[in-house]
Formats: sequence, structure tokens, C-alpha cells
Amino acid sequence: MTALNNVIIAPLVRGLFLDATGLPLVVAPARSTKAKSSVSPIVLNLSPACLDADGALDEAKAAAELTRAFGQATAGQSLSLPAIVEVKLGDDVVEFEATNFAAGRVTSRAAAPDAAAANSALSRAAVVAGKIALVTGGAQGFGAEIVRGLAASGAYVFIADLNLSGAASLSEELNAVAGSARTSAVGVNVTDEASVAAMFDAIAAATGGLDLIVSNAGVLKASSVLDQDEKSFRFVTDVNYTGFFFMAKHGGRLLRRQWRAAPRWMTDIVQINSKSGLQGSNKNGAYAGSKFGSIGLVQSFALEFVQYGIKVNAICPGNFFDGPLWSDPIKGLFVQYLQSGKVPGAKTIADVKAYYEAKVPMGRGTTGADVMRAIYYLVEQEYETGQALPVTGGQVMLN
Repeated sequence: MTALNNVIIAPLVRGLFLDATGLPLVVAPARSTKAKSSVSPIVLNLSPACLDADGALDEAKAAAELTRAFGQATAGQSLSLPAIVEVKLGDDVVEFEATNFAAGRVTSRAAAPDAAAANSALSRAAVVAGKIALVTGGAQGFGAEIVRGLAASGAYVFIADLNLSGAASLSEELNAVAGSARTSAVGVNVTDEASVAAMFDAIAAATGGLDLIVSNAGVLKASSVLDQDEKSFRFVTDVNYTGFFFMAKHGGRLLRRQWRAAPRWMTDIVQINSKSGLQGSNKNGAYAGSKFGSIGLVQSFALEFVQYGIKVNAICPGNFFDGPLWSDPIKGLFVQYLQSGKVPGAKTIADVKAYYEAKVPMGRGTTGADVMRAIYYLVEQEYETGQALPVTGGQVMLN
């Protein structure tokens, strides 16, 4: 394989433009002959000094050389998009086209009248407009609400899910509403490190990188610790805890690659946690334990990643009663909690729902709009990392 593979070079090139313009954009392999013929390419030469002993590209050295070459090639010029960039190392050449996919994007609610309730949080939408985002578990539940909100806010969104057909269906729907490609579906199994790594490599090659990673994929199997089998316990832990570790590891590598050429550009990893990550949950220990542990990971990753301009935070929502996690008629939590006897005296699903609504001072469950406002806040607030932000209607209050 040539040292000039897009997985490494594209994020570095995207970083050059992020640093030079202060604007989010897409850096993809150059395919448009029309664009290439009408735009003078920016030629960036790399020397063999940026290769390691095995002939592989050293990211840090390559970033330094590209930064110098980019500065020299664009000195005294005003950058305009689209721009064609050629990166050369000896006889190897790769070409990229830098574009602003969101140019002229209208982000008012009137532009997307059929979007989900999450769009009611659009007053802060400008913080993600034009940015590239990834949402795992994005085909349903909170994940789909987040995808809809980000897309309506002007972001380009990768919808990642083990349910690839569901992600593809949602992507097609949102692209049809927008009238152009604003989302893409990508399959991933967050419990499989190779799958997670391959997903981030594909994203790097397709758009040059990311600005926002929302690690939302999660599962729950409610049971008394006296009865729960090891398989169920490990399944919950693998998805919720280990899966987030894989996301941060490989997502962090991609964001760091961008940062090498754009040290002033801040990026975000947001883990969708739970109120059960802030307080224990009766007969739900596997879930609460995985969420408590994930907050420890959030704080630890935040301390490590801050040097690369990456903020890491968690959002801890209350119960999303309208999503499949709670309302699925076969596997939903209302059914699970009724069957496990978690709610004393409950005889119907309606009894279980009324019991949980009564626990919330604001008298309702969490909605997609509530979570979107929290995401916008965390992205906008540059002076916050390592936090677990409750979005619980007052049900959980921090000390």
C-alpha cells in the first residue's frame, strides 16, 4: 500500500483548511473533472523524511511538512472553495477536493417542516451548521432523534448502526427532505474493534474527518443481580462500556490527525450516558454499572485528549418513554420492568409508565429536543470537558 493513503492524508489536508479558514468543510477524493479543470490545484510536496523506518507515513512529520508547503503555496492568496489539492511524495500523487457542502444552507425550522421534535432546539443550531458528525445507534430511538436534529441544523451526519438497513432508510428519508445528500449510512458493530476502526477509516477517506462524534449506541437488559446470567451482563457491558472505549480510541485517532494540521480547531466526543450513570438503578445493575464506568472513561479521556483540542463530555438523559428502548411491545423496558416485578403493584404497562413519570419533577420523560439542546451547549462551550450533564427534568440533581 502506498504511504499516501486517503485515511491518513485526507484528515491532514482537511486540517490545513480548517486552520486557514476557521470553517468546517469536506475533503474528499477529487472526482470532478470540471472542478479540476477550472481550479488551479494547490500542490503540496512531501519528502522521504516524513516516512518511518518501515516506509510508512509518520503523521506528525507529514503534518509539519504539509503545513509548511500549504503556507508557501497559498501565501498572499485568498482561499476559495472548491479547491483542488495535490499531495505528492516521489511518484505517488493523491488528489482531493475541498468543498463546503452546506454553502447557502437554510437552517430555519421552516426549511424542514416534517423533521422530528428534536428540531425545536434549533435556536443554537449554528454551532453545528456545516460540520461533519457521526452518531452511533443512529437508526432508532435517541440516536435517530439526534440524527434528525443535527441534519436539520445543517450538519452532515453519518448514521452508524448495526441495523444498516434502518440507518439507510433514515438516510434516504432525510436526504429526500433536504433535496441533496446530507447524511450517509454506515454499518458498525461497536463491540468489534475491527468494525469500529474500519468505520472511522471509511469516514476519513470519504469526508476527510469529523467535528463531532456522538457515541450513542447502548443496550439494556433489566434483571435482578440474583437472576441475571453472565451472557446478559457481558452483553450490556460490551456495548455500553467497551463499545465507548473503541469509539474513543479510534475516533480520537482520527480527530488527533486533523488536529496535527489544525491545532486551533476544537472537536467533540459526546457520550450519551444515562441518569443511571449518576445514581444506582434497582434490578438494573449491569446497565448502571456500564454507565457509571463510562463516566470514568469520559473523565479520563477528557484529561488525555485536551492536548489535541478534543473535548469529551457525557449527557445523562432521563427516560425517553416514546422510544423503542421503553415502548417496544416485546423487548421494551415497560415490558421488562413489568415482567421482572421492578415496579411494586404494577399490573399493566400503563401502571409502569405512570410510576416512572411520577418520579420526574417536571412530570414527563426526556425528549429528543432536550438532548439536542445539551449537545449544542457542549459543542458551543469551549471551556468545558470531562463533564456528565444531567438532562432529567430534575429527577437527578448533582451535589
